[in-house]
Amino acid sequence: MTRFDIDRFHEILDTLSRNKSRTFLTGFGVFWGVFMLVALVGGGNGLKELLQTNFEGFATNSAFIFPQPTTKPYAGFRKGRTWSMVYKDVKRLKSHIPELQTVTPVLSHWGGNAIHDDKKTGCTVKGLLPDYIKVETPKMFYGRYLNDMDIQQGRKVCVLGKKVYKELFPGGGNPCGSKICIDNIYYNVVGVDYASGNINLNGRSETSVLIPLTLMQQAYNLGDSVHIICVTAKPGITMSSITEKMRTVVAEAHRIDPTDEKGITVFNTEVMFGLVDNLFSGVNFLVWLVGLGTLLAGAVGVSNIMMVTVRERTTEIGIRRAIGATPLNILSQIISESVILTAVAGMSGILFAVFILEMLELGSTSDGITAAHFQIDISTAAGAVAMLCMLGIVAGLAPAMRAMGIKPVDAMRDE
Repeated sequence: MTRFDIDRFHEILDTLSRNKSRTFLTGFGVFWGVFMLVALVGGGNGLKELLQTNFEGFATNSAFIFPQPTTKPYAGFRKGRTWSMVYKDVKRLKSHIPELQTVTPVLSHWGGNAIHDDKKTGCTVKGLLPDYIKVETPKMFYGRYLNDMDIQQGRKVCVLGKKVYKELFPGGGNPCGSKICIDNIYYNVVGVDYASGNINLNGRSETSVLIPLTLMQQAYNLGDSVHIICVTAKPGITMSSITEKMRTVVAEAHRIDPTDEKGITVFNTEVMFGLVDNLFSGVNFLVWLVGLGTLLAGAVGVSNIMMVTVRERTTEIGIRRAIGATPLNILSQIISESVILTAVAGMSGILFAVFILEMLELGSTSDGITAAHFQIDISTAAGAVAMLCMLGIVAGLAPAMRAMGIKPVDAMRDE
């Protein structure tokens, strides 16, 4: 039995190598189809992850409320009136809208310069409360985040963004315990946040220095004002269902038309995340459509070439039938040739695609942190292999049926 299998394998290789150019070009069709499918799926996953890093850490059920000049007259006030939110608005939202889980204010100061020893870099100073962590999750590389004790004891502490840390501490290492100076005020560094989301909430995370909100109110003489109020909804509550309610609560306190959507801007991240998911659902559909179409084209090419091969081997197949080969022997021989050709070309396509995806993944890695994983999971790879085997069988089925129908007499007559 073993001898028969080895001989059969050698016979298949001999048949495929008789016309190397034709075999190569046929296999290349399958190779390219599999490569396109795997590369598009892996690349699509990587691009989705890369895009999602722009929103990394942000709660998907969050919203940001901030004031802008009014666009509608109301209660005797003309449109175009400027106004500011105050800390009492945080309390109003908490008490009037029970659907909210987190309500936390944000203060910002642009154009600041952070100094450490002889190093200097521009930064955005943000005043936050510890519960802001429920809105934007930090990625602590060193140290810790702001906590309640920092607020209660009025500690002059700060958390550095990734870019600020690299500019002030080019040699690396743990900066916790070091002091930096911003606008003539010294702060103790307690942590480094490596979050790299690109949602510009009054300044990017990478270029920000975070300090306690109460400390910022005093340091920059901001009084009770609040620049942004960030909120998250309780589980099961959609942010869009309470947007108008939030706007009404703030509008009534500041005598603004509750329908003035620009005067009281509510930026709903829920809508943004939904758009991204819908976008990549469409992209995934196109990826599979193009990949499978290319793969099927390659399989059709294999089938056509196998048909030509059967036609060329009419006499050989007739002689086999004359000396006792059964139709099943002929069927298995042709299908085996088709499966081997498809499998070798397809596996080569998978390996090449994985290699290219690995290069893309290495290119997106910085400081040992991979921004996006341009790879396919094991189930996709296993599915691709199973699909190759099925395509090999299907591609060889028609030529094999033709070969089974060849009679010895017709073969001799053809000769």
